[in-house]
Amino acid sequence: MYFVKTPWWLKKLYPQLVWNKARTTKTIFLTFDDGPIPIVTPWVLKTLKSFNAKATFFCIGDNINKHPAIFLQLKADGHAIGNHTYNHLKGWATADELYIKNFNKCQNLTQTYLFRPPYGRIKRSQIFEIQKSKIKNEESENLKVKSKKSKIKNQNTKNDKSQIANPQSQIRNPQSEIHNPQSQIIMWDVLSGDFDTALSPQKCLKNVLKHTQNGSIIVFHDSLKAWDRLQYVLPKALDYWKKQGFSFEGLG
Repeated sequence: MYFVKTPWWLKKLYPQLVWNKARTTKTIFLTFDDGPIPIVTPWVLKTLKSFNAKATFFCIGDNINKHPAIFLQLKADGHAIGNHTYNHLKGWATADELYIKNFNKCQNLTQTYLFRPPYGRIKRSQIFEIQKSKIKNEESENLKVKSKKSKIKNQNTKNDKSQIANPQSQIRNPQSEIHNPQSQIIMWDVLSGDFDTALSPQKCLKNVLKHTQNGSIIVFHDSLKAWDRLQYVLPKALDYWKKQGFSFEGLG
């Protein structure tokens, strides 16, 4: 049993999670869970490129280690990357300490502030631990280096009279301070059901077309289990949405 369209009351129960984006623009946020893997993920990338669409891939750490070239291609193609734990753990059935360690193990590979709990199952205590963590990634580190170099340059160009008058002064612009972003836990607005082997490809397509609206976050899976439905649904849905005037962006 699962909800294709996330009910309003569930969003109210967990307002600290991201369920959808702004409804004011015709933008859809496609997401793909459980990859990267051969055959399926490269096909998804090719299909997205043919529609000039960007998406977000919530990757399993173990799959990144097994298929690093595909992971690098995700990044090279300009898609957003999310953490999906290292071993696809179900939060409700996992002790907090083990869950956070598994999250961090995947985080070392993904270096992202986007996280989606596998199965959508996560304890409030795990939400708290993940959301309070500050994410250290390459982009924020590069910004810190640039900010530091800029400060040094500004200090070196101060006139000598000013330095003599106030030798303890330091140039400090609070707005230029670079902070590591806080983790965002991304849920969804529409669940395609492509993982459901009892669901026909036609019904799966109907699910996403019926319930998608401005700002929807939609879940697909670049997995072998979803493959039969995904290869039928994705190009047809993208074609339909594009004709309706939607654009497709990554999260973040």
